Amino acid sequence: MDISLNSIKYIYLIGIGGIGMSALARYFAHNKLFVAGYDSTSTALTKALEEEGIAIHYNDNIEDIPSQITDNPKDTLVIYTPAVPKDHGELNYLQHKGFSLVKRAQALGIISKEYTTAAVAGTHGKTSTSTLLAHILYETEQNCNAFLGGISKNFSSNFIVSNSNRMVIEADEYDRSFHSLSPNLAIITSIDADHLDIYNTHAEVKDAFSIFISKISPNGNLIIKKGLEHMANKQQNIKVYTYSATQDADFCISSISQKNGMYTFTLNSPFGKIESIELGVPGKYNVENAVAASAAALVWGIDVELLKKGLKSFKGIARRFDIRYNGKKSVYIDDYAHHPEELKAAINSVREMFPNRKITGVFQPHLYSRTRDFINEFAESLSLLDELLLLDIYPAREKPIPGITSEIILNRVNCSYKKTCTLSNAMQELNTMSIDVLLTMGAGNIDRLADPIVKMLYEKENIDEL
Repeated sequence: MDISLNSIKYIYLIGIGGIGMSALARYFAHNKLFVAGYDSTSTALTKALEEEGIAIHYNDNIEDIPSQITDNPKDTLVIYTPAVPKDHGELNYLQHKGFSLVKRAQALGIISKEYTTAAVAGTHGKTSTSTLLAHILYETEQNCNAFLGGISKNFSSNFIVSNSNRMVIEADEYDRSFHSLSPNLAIITSIDADHLDIYNTHAEVKDAFSIFISKISPNGNLIIKKGLEHMANKQQNIKVYTYSATQDADFCISSISQKNGMYTFTLNSPFGKIESIELGVPGKYNVENAVAASAAALVWGIDVELLKKGLKSFKGIARRFDIRYNGKKSVYIDDYAHHPEELKAAINSVREMFPNRKITGVFQPHLYSRTRDFINEFAESLSLLDELLLLDIYPAREKPIPGITSEIILNRVNCSYKKTCTLSNAMQELNTMSIDVLLTMGAGNIDRLADPIVKMLYEKENIDEL
C-alpha cells in the first residue's frame, strides 16, 4: 500500500501499549497529529502516553474509538501490531469501513525513508546496541532521532527526537518486520534460532536476515558480528565490517579490564586505535554491544573523544541488566532475557561481576512455542544458577500447547535448589529464601515483581541492622 503521511491528520494505534507502537504514538503526537489508541492492558507505559495527551481505552469496543477517528476515514491512518488477533473487533470494523491500515513495521518504513537511517537487527542485543548508538549520536553535533525497543535511562523514553536528518531504528525480525526498512547502515548482532512459530526453522530465520541485508541502500554499510559475514557475500554494493569482543575482527578489543562489573578496554578499528574506553553500564555482553555501536558511530564519522564521552555517560535501558538494588547484603538485577542465549549471557555476566556469590534466578518463560522449541537449551542456561524459581509460561499472543509447561524445563535443570511457582506467589517464596544475588528474567509481566522485590530487600537489610 502506497501511503503518504502528508495527507494524514489522525492516527489510531491498535496495541498502542507495545514498546514499538508507543514510540510511533510519540512520534506522531510530536508532529501535532491527533493520536489515539487501544490496548488490552493499562501499564506504566500507557499511563505515560495518556499523561502526554494521547487518548487510550482498554476494551475492544468500536463505541470507544474517538469520533475524530471514526468521522475521518480518509484522513486517518490505522496502525496495528502483528500481535493483535485477526478476529479483533476494532481492527475488523476499521478495515470494513475502508480505513487505511498498516502494520507497525510498515509505518516505521514509511517514516524512515525521510531520514538517513541506521537499523540495528539481531535475535538478541539489538535493543542495547541501538539505544547506545542513539545516545552516542545524540551527544554529538550530528544528533539523531530514534525508535527504540526499550526505555532509555538517559532519555526516560523509547523515542528520541531532534532536528537531525539521522535516525536509529531497532529492526525487529518478528513477523519479518525489518523487511519494511531500507537502511543506509545496518548492524546485525546475532542470528540465532528464534520465533520459530513464524519461521519454522533456523534456516528460514537466516533467509529473513539475508533479505534484510539485501535491503541496505546501495553504497551503504553493514556492521555484522564476526562469524556471520558470509551472510553478506552476495551483496556487492555495500561495505561490510565485522566486529567482536572475543575474536580478531575489523572492530575488536584488547586490554580489557573489569572493576566492580564496569569495563575498560581498547577498541581496535580501521579508523585507528582508541584506548581507555570506559563503558557506563555493567555486564560483559554489553562490551560487545558497545563495539557494534562504536563501529557504526565511527563509520558515520563521529569524533573519537565524543564517542568515548558517549560510551561513558550511557546509563543503560530499563530491564536490560538493570541493577535495581545494591545493598550491603544483597543485590537485585532485572533483565529482559527470554531466549536461552540471552539467559546465558545475563547469568554469566552476573557470575563474573559477583564471583563466589550465590545467584538466585527467577525466570518467566515467554511463549509456549519458544518453550517447546528450546526446552533443553533453557535447562542448560538455567543450570548456571545456584537457585531457580521458575514461573508459569507467559502466553502473550499464544494459546496453550498441550503438554508444554514450565515443569518440562524444571525437570531438566541441574542446580542446588529449584522450584516452580506462579507470579502471584513468587514474593511469598522469595520472602522465605536467603537472597545474596537475585536475577529476574523474562519478557512477560515478570517486571511486576521488581518494585516489591526492591522493597523486600530494603526492609530485610534494615530489619537486620536493628
